Amino acid sequence: MANRSRRLKKKLHIEEFKELGFTLSWSFSEGTDAATLDNVVDQFIREAVVPNGLAYEGSGYLNWQGLVCTQKLGNCTEEHRKIVTDWLNNHGLKDVKASQLVDIWWDELVF
Repeated sequence: MANRSRRLKKKLHIEEFKELGFTLSWSFSEGTDAATLDNVVDQFIREAVVPNGLAYEGSGYLNWQGLVCTQKLGNCTEEHRKIVTDWLNNHGLKDVKASQLVDIWWDELVF
């Protein structure tokens, strides 16, 4: 294995600078209006994502998919996965799926 400087490891997001996150998908019921979609997604960000030091990057309309990671350099945990999926399930969203924790820089992200 190459002997890389700490600075290079940080730039490459490897070893102690590896970041773990997870992919996330869910669905709204057919016929859900746009105002409800916006309100639920905003509420999800306010209640489940930001207070737990997480960030969410994703998109959708009735079917959403995206990536959850930490706001600062760090790793998501199994507890983060549970918090996020429980919130979505408890708010009536369907087909909630979260991947295992993956290296968000180097692993293939599967939705």
